[in-house]
Amino acid sequence: MDEMELTAAESKATYEEIKKYVAEHYEGMKVSNLYIAQVKAKYGIIERENYNLPKSGDAKQPQCPKDKEKAIEDALRYFQMK
Repeated sequence: MDEMELTAAESKATYEEIKKYVAEHYEGMKVSNLYIAQVKAKYGIIERENYNLPKSGDAKQPQCPKDKEKAIEDALRYFQMK
């Protein structure tokens, strides 16, 4: 195996790495795990099933603002996840 090849696990960034990238490149902007998960789901990047689902079907959940969505998308491109 070539030393320069990345495995699938090595090419994935953690939520903390994504948060750090966004903070460094977007003037300290903070993003939540929920917002990262929403953007990843939008692009079909789902690692596992979510078992922490709301009990009622009409539960309200905050949606990721466009500026934070753009920052997270940039981080996903940087980490070659998108």
